[in-house]
Order: sequence, then structure tokens, then C-alpha cells
Amino acid sequence: MPQQKPIVVVGSINMDLVATAPHIPVGGETILGTGFQMHPGGKGANQAVAAARLGYPVEMIGQLGDDDLGHQLREGLNRAGVDTTAVGTTPGSSGVALITVAASGENSIVVSPGANGQVLPAFLEQHKERIRNAGIVLVQLEIPIETIMRLATLCAEAGVPLMLDPAPARTLPPDLADRVTWITPNETEAAFYLEHTIDTRGADRAAQEMLDKGPSGVILKLGRTGAYLLDRAGNNQQIAPFRVHAVDSTGAGDAFNGAFAVALMRGMSPIESANFASAASAVSVTRAGAQESMATMDEVQKLLNAN
Repeated sequence: MPQQKPIVVVGSINMDLVATAPHIPVGGETILGTGFQMHPGGKGANQAVAAARLGYPVEMIGQLGDDDLGHQLREGLNRAGVDTTAVGTTPGSSGVALITVAASGENSIVVSPGANGQVLPAFLEQHKERIRNAGIVLVQLEIPIETIMRLATLCAEAGVPLMLDPAPARTLPPDLADRVTWITPNETEAAFYLEHTIDTRGADRAAQEMLDKGPSGVILKLGRTGAYLLDRAGNNQQIAPFRVHAVDSTGAGDAFNGAFAVALMRGMSPIESANFASAASAVSVTRAGAQESMATMDEVQKLLNAN
């Protein structure tokens, strides 16, 4: 059997520091919280773990601080089966998200990029052979945009597919999209890039508008209503959701991206891959947390068989 080309994820690695409280404090107010938890996060790390939990070789390219959180985050990635050889350590703090969750469910989030801001083009150059030897590369928008542009060039030169999760939504350089193989916005992100909601014109037209911006394929992640796939090869499909008891949707979109990449690398068609990814995403919402909730291959297969 030929050696599997790895999935390479370039992106953010964060620790989510979550405090629960009766309400979100206003400026100058101090309140007593009701609980505290730490969860490994960052969209890049989440997607790497999602793919690794499915039993596929995954390499992460990113940066951690030289603090205790950095050690914990690296260990967590290693336990999940992610190759962290290309995860550097830089002086200072690792990326953190400070999250306050009110009893009502409302939240307030401050993200400090920390070491993620040091995932710069020069750092990428140190690992360009990993990128050139990848089966597919995944990237998000939680690292500097100039790094993403350089990554897109490296992938295009090597003929390596690039999957862009355009989150958090931000203005993109006009020449980025035509070097992207798959772009995977959710409803909120699609509304930002299209300047109208998906409901306004329907998922099919919204996907076509995204495709017209240059990528080879579009997947709109539509939450409870599934997903919509459209590409230049003629695939055009509404992907039905899987009915599960949802507990926590954190990381569900990252679960989808990681699983979609795994399915493509295992030779599934884009539509089959999106259906597989939808099942992996559904499994992830049945338990709390992001990386902790990622599905195994057995769990995804069980859900697919049941449906």
C-alpha cells in the first residue's frame, strides 16, 4: 500500500480560559464567578485534532509560547496523534481566549493571539518541504494574513490542494481566492463575504457567488440544516444534517473541515466526503468542548450506518 501523504494544518493553537458567571460584568464591575474550565482550542489545532482522531497522519505547523500553557497544548496535540515537530516555541505567551459565559448563555470573548502572531512567512519557509509533500493543507484566519498568502503560493507552486476556513471573517486580498481549492465559510462568514445573508438568495446562489470569487470549490456550513457543496467539477449538492442530541456546538465547524480532508485523502468523492464530514461534525456536538469532542472513525461509521 502506498504511503499516505499527510494532512498539514497551518494555524492557531490556543488555550480557552472559560469562566461562568451570573452575568457579563460591565466596565469597572467585579463579580464572583460560578465556575472555571480550561479547554485546548484554536481553529488550527482543532482541525488537526479532528483529522488525527480519525486515524489519519496529521502534521501541525504553528507556534506556542514558552509558558506552561504552551507545554500543555503541545502535549494535548501529541496525545491526539498530531505530529508537532513543526510547532515552534517562541518567547512569551501562548495564544489564549478569555471567555466569560453568563447564565443566560451570552458570552464575552477576548482573544490574545500571543505566539500565533509569530507564525510568519519566514517561519513558514522553514517548513516548506512539509507543505510541498502534503496531500492537502488546511488553514484558517487566526494567523497573519501575509503568512496565508505565502502559504497559498507554496501550495499553488507544488500543486497541493489548499482548504481555507475563512474564520474569523476578515477582508481577504483579492488574489487569494483563486489559489484556494476549497473555501468553507459558515452562514455568518458567508454573509460577511457576500454582504447579504444566505437566506436572502438561498444556499445554491450564495455558493455560486462564493465560487465566482475564484476558489475551485465551496462548502457552506449551515449548522442544523447541514451543508451545501458546489465545485467547478460539476458537483452541486445539499448535504443533509444528521439528527443527534446537541450538547455543545463548539468546534463543530473545525470537526467538519478535518473530517472532510480525511475523507478526500481516503479517496472519497467531494459529496461523499462532505457527508462523512457532516457525520463527524454531528458526533462532535453531542459532547462538550472542542478538541475533546472530536469523533473517532468508529463513531462516524456508526452514525453513517445508522442513517
